[in-house]
Amino acid sequence: MKDKLINWLDTFLVVDVFLVIIGFAWFAIAVIGRYSGVSLGLDLWHRLWEPVFTPAIGILMGGAILSGIIKQITKWLNSSNRE
Repeated sequence: MKDKLINWLDTFLVVDVFLVIIGFAWFAIAVIGRYSGVSLGLDLWHRLWEPVFTPAIGILMGGAILSGIIKQITKWLNSSNRE
C-alpha cells in the first residue's frame, strides 16, 4: 500500500512538473511575443495563473516535501528494523 502511494505521488509530481514547465515556457514566449507586437496568449495566461498555475506550483512544492519526508521516514524505519 505504501509503495503504491509513493509511486502514485511520484507519477503525479512528474506530470505536475511538466505542467509547470509548460506554463513557464508559455509565459516566456508570450512575453516575448507581447514585446514583438504578436499576440501569443499572454492575457489568457494571466487569466489562468490563479486557477491553474498557482495551485500547480503549490502542489509541486508540497508534494516534493511530502515525498521527501515519506522516503526519509521509510529509510529511518528500515535502518532501525535491521538493528
